[in-house]
Amino acid sequence: MKIGTDGVLLGAWATHRNPKHILDIGTGTGLIALMLAQRFSHAKIAAVEIDKTAFCEAKENFKNSNFADRILIKHTDIQHYNTESMFDLIVSNPPFFEHSLPAGSTERTTARHETLSLQELLFYAKKLLNPNGNFCLIFPANRQKELIEKAENIGLFFEKIVHVRGRKTSEVKRILVCLGLTPSHTLTDELTIETARHEYTEEYIELTKDFYLKM
Repeated sequence: MKIGTDGVLLGAWATHRNPKHILDIGTGTGLIALMLAQRFSHAKIAAVEIDKTAFCEAKENFKNSNFADRILIKHTDIQHYNTESMFDLIVSNPPFFEHSLPAGSTERTTARHETLSLQELLFYAKKLLNPNGNFCLIFPANRQKELIEKAENIGLFFEKIVHVRGRKTSEVKRILVCLGLTPSHTLTDELTIETARHEYTEEYIELTKDFYLKM
């Protein structure tokens, strides 16, 4: 699978003061888990992936990384993930559709659509989150209201939100969200990715520069 901007943004942005245990729900080929392993050198990271092909690729990527001893992957969905651990930081780059699949969907996309709704994702994230933990995800901006309502109904509350624009004149397409278990004042910010094609803003470079060979 290609490395997408959404995954890079979430891997670079998702945060907790001092996470010792991290969970990546739907890790794909492992990009976000690897970024978090690089950022948090003392954290142990668990990753789950339902699609067999993506799971095998992620397992190989983890094995060949410098973080092999700190990342453990399971071939399962989050509903059947058996663990006694609770997590300080949970992340997910979830499927963005609710009712219908996009044309040309991959096997992994189909599998995630069939087995994981937004409601379930929020429910299991809360279930596995430590009291002072954070659940971070990237999501379509036009579904922000839905996300707020479903999260608060489950008992997860917005702590931080970043509205992401492709360019300064573009509409906000994505939101980076940090959720917690305690109601609090929501910190809001904006992030613009490019000034022109392949010309990145200083804020995007500052956020992601540790993960690119050339930036």
